[in-house]
Amino acid sequence: MARAPPPNPLIAVIGATGTGKSQLAVELARRFNGEVINADAMQLYHGLPIITNKITEEEKKGVPHHLLGSIGFDQDTWTVVEFVKKALTVIDEIRGRGKLPILVGGTNYYIRSLLLKESLIEDIDASGAEDGSDSESKEFPILDERTEVLIAKLRELDPVMADRWHPRDRRKIRRSLQICLRTGKPASQMYEEQHVRRQTANEDQATDESNVNDLVRFPALLFWVHAAQDVLRARLDGRVDKMLEKGLLDEVEELNEFQNQRKDVDLTRGIWVSIGYKELIPFFRARRGGLVSEEWLEKSKAQAIEQIKAGTRQYAKRQIKYIRIQLLNALKDTRLSDKLFVLDGTDVSKFEDNVEKPALEIAEQFLNGDALPDATTLSEAAKEMLTPKRDYVLSERRDLWVKRECEMCNVIVVGEEDWKKHVKGRMHRIKEKKRKKAGTRPHRQDTDGSTRRDSGPPQDVLEFKLSDDW
Repeated sequence: MARAPPPNPLIAVIGATGTGKSQLAVELARRFNGEVINADAMQLYHGLPIITNKITEEEKKGVPHHLLGSIGFDQDTWTVVEFVKKALTVIDEIRGRGKLPILVGGTNYYIRSLLLKESLIEDIDASGAEDGSDSESKEFPILDERTEVLIAKLRELDPVMADRWHPRDRRKIRRSLQICLRTGKPASQMYEEQHVRRQTANEDQATDESNVNDLVRFPALLFWVHAAQDVLRARLDGRVDKMLEKGLLDEVEELNEFQNQRKDVDLTRGIWVSIGYKELIPFFRARRGGLVSEEWLEKSKAQAIEQIKAGTRQYAKRQIKYIRIQLLNALKDTRLSDKLFVLDGTDVSKFEDNVEKPALEIAEQFLNGDALPDATTLSEAAKEMLTPKRDYVLSERRDLWVKRECEMCNVIVVGEEDWKKHVKGRMHRIKEKKRKKAGTRPHRQDTDGSTRRDSGPPQDVLEFKLSDDW
């Protein structure tokens, strides 16, 4: 029995930075009469084509692109609510012209929230960053109070979440309190309700795959352009070098001049925390001061470049981690996991054969309503990457919300998995060997107040380590 083409379809291209997402999106748009929608938070800013790695006019090949360069330097990056609202408007306009919307970008929580109808808990601020808008501070002045005040109020409204976080983790404490204040419900209750709603929708979904359940906005096909880590590392380092050749320093200087003229700019958010700007500021300040030698300036510049490269590599790893933990599980809950295809972009010389050709073929099958191939059979990379790093989302597993204090290393670790990583880590093992030589008997304290022999003597100042799942 022939299947009907999906109504109002959308194609999304995801993946780590530097894998060729934009190139694939353009080819899909050219083949299927589409237009591209940007889903990269930094590319929302106008200008700055180098630091934000915007697609060039030549690379667009005549394909219309939307939501590029939409906000100014002095504006915060859009929240999920703002992005979804703008993107849905653009999608309607594209469809009104009889064209196919193609979403592309590296801000994966934007993409997830656009594809899936999730609760306000993601809409409040899925990035995990503080909102801090003037209107919200006026409505809830407590959000600007000291962290000690925030945790006390959170303990009053939602003791479960208050116990979940380290008392110094202002960002996550504030976010949980923000949810309570906006919704009138404990965040822990909302997570539980969301989990139940997902399970119910998944069970009730019709067997007809052309139908869209209550958790999905529209039929979607996703392509994940992936590259082997060692190859991607070298590629990203080379891209930073090319950015410098193209004029990265000029863009940073432009931003710095704007910031010097506007003393009210919040340097903790938006474009001001982009990789490439914050690392070079010490160099620019020293050069402007004129009190250091040329040799010192060159060392400062070289150090900043290495920091940019390291930051870019770490960002790519976080993007992949989000996809494998958050997005894969979210798609599984809505039965969209069979609509996600991994394409191996490791070998740039074979990009057309390994990425473009299979993507175009699968997209045509999807748009025609034909049966799609098994996504795990496309490549070894597909088989590996489509296996979630874990089969659950930590925010929905209260039984795993365990904090442990390693006093030997002066850290508090959240979650069993991160604790296992910590005790296997190099620094912990080194300190453990020293402890054994000294003959001391350490202990570890759990959040329930119990004490176990695991770590070193108590310390007054404790740092903390948290999972990226939140």
